Amino acid sequence: MKLGMVTYMWGAEWDLPTLIKNCTDTGFEGVELRTTHKHGVEIALSKPERMEVRQRFADSPVKFVGPGTACEYQNPDHGVVLQNVELTKKFVELSADIGGSGVKVRPNGIVKGEDRERTFARIGEALAECGKFAQGFNQEIRVEVHGNGTSDPAVMQKILKIANQPNVVACWNSNPGETVGGSLATSFNLLKDKLGGTIHIHDLYDKQYPYREFFALLKQQNYTGYLLSESPPTTDAVRVMHYYRALFDAWTK
Repeated sequence: MKLGMVTYMWGAEWDLPTLIKNCTDTGFEGVELRTTHKHGVEIALSKPERMEVRQRFADSPVKFVGPGTACEYQNPDHGVVLQNVELTKKFVELSADIGGSGVKVRPNGIVKGEDRERTFARIGEALAECGKFAQGFNQEIRVEVHGNGTSDPAVMQKILKIANQPNVVACWNSNPGETVGGSLATSFNLLKDKLGGTIHIHDLYDKQYPYREFFALLKQQNYTGYLLSESPPTTDAVRVMHYYRALFDAWTK
C-alpha cells in the first residue's frame, strides 16, 4: 500500500512544482489532482503542456495517479448526464496523456422523489459508457463511495453491478457509518473485489473510524494501490504531512 494525497484541502493552493516538492519532502508517493485547484492541471491544457506536466512527475518520485473530478450522473435530465459523461471522457484523455491510471468520479446522492432503483440504473448505465471509453486508454473509472444514500456500500455494489465493466471500480471513501457491530468487515466485503487503484482516507487519529482494522482488511486483500489523504485543512500542512506519514507507516506495518 502506498500513501498519497488528494489536493482537496492540503494542496488546493499549491502550484504544481510546490505540490511535487512538498510530497517528495514528506514521503507522499502519489497525488490525485482535484480539478479547479491551483496546480492548473485541467482539460484545457494543450498537448505540449500535458507533456510538460507528465515530465515533471516523471522527474520526481511522486506519481500522478489521476484527476479528481466532480463528474456525476444521477440527474434526471438526460442532457446533464450526457454532459458529465462527455466531460469524464475528456478527463480520461487528460489522465492518459499525463501518465495517470484513472479518473475519480462520483454519484452525489439519490434524486428526491424518484424511485431509487431508477436513479441507480441511470448512474450505472452512464458509468458503463465511461468505462467502455476508458478501456481504450487503459484507465480506471474510480467511483467514489459518495453522496446521500449512494455512499452506502450496498448501494455502490449495486451501481457497479449495473455498470458491469471491469475497469469501473470503487474508490472507498472511509465514510462514517460503515461499521456494523463495531467492525468494518460487513461493509468492506461488499466492495472488496471491486476496489480500484485509489482509496480516500482522512484523519488517522479519528477513533470514530477503525483505521487499524481497515488497513488489516486491505492487507488480507493484498491491496497495493494508493491510500490518499483527504484530511481537513491546516495552516501547517507540510509539518502535518510528516506526522501523517509516520502514523501511516506505524499502522500499516
